Amino acid sequence: MGDLRVVVCGGGAASGVVGLISEAARRGWAVDVTATQNALEFIDVADVARVSGRPVRTTYKFAPDGRRISPPADALIVAPATFNTVNKLAAGIADTYALSSIAEVIGRGVPTVVVPAVNSALAARRPFRQAVDDLRSEGVRVLFGPGDDWEPLPPGRNDPRNFPWLRALELVEDLTSIDRGVPMRA
Repeated sequence: MGDLRVVVCGGGAASGVVGLISEAARRGWAVDVTATQNALEFIDVADVARVSGRPVRTTYKFAPDGRRISPPADALIVAPATFNTVNKLAAGIADTYALSSIAEVIGRGVPTVVVPAVNSALAARRPFRQAVDDLRSEGVRVLFGPGDDWEPLPPGRNDPRNFPWLRALELVEDLTSIDRGVPMRA
């Protein structure tokens, strides 16, 4: 399939990223994972690295020979995307490795799926709704809202076990199929 970059942000759902990596690898993707500093509190870095077969990136570090550790991405999934990440990304703020790598991948036109993990109170904020609209206007597929069957719950009611990891993978595969001239799956 190609190289899939997954950017994981902090939040309860982040612990489910290993399932996404396993399924993506089973489908033929080479998976490279970038984690925000806050995500490190929610994921088992050693397990993520074992399943992906690559080190988890958190900084701009290069391999000892000067080459990038992460290969160029053919597709990108940002999940769970926090309120902060969605808003900063839409505003063009790239003050971390994760944000700058996402911004660059989007700027190169790489198929991207963002899955916000916010509660209904945060989702109701005008800046967040505007950020989602802005990302969508740039061609980013934001998995969020009634048409996506992924809606926020009231504060304290989100269940990380229900996070749509596989739906995000299906969407990125649909987007890469379109980009490669292959008809989209039903």
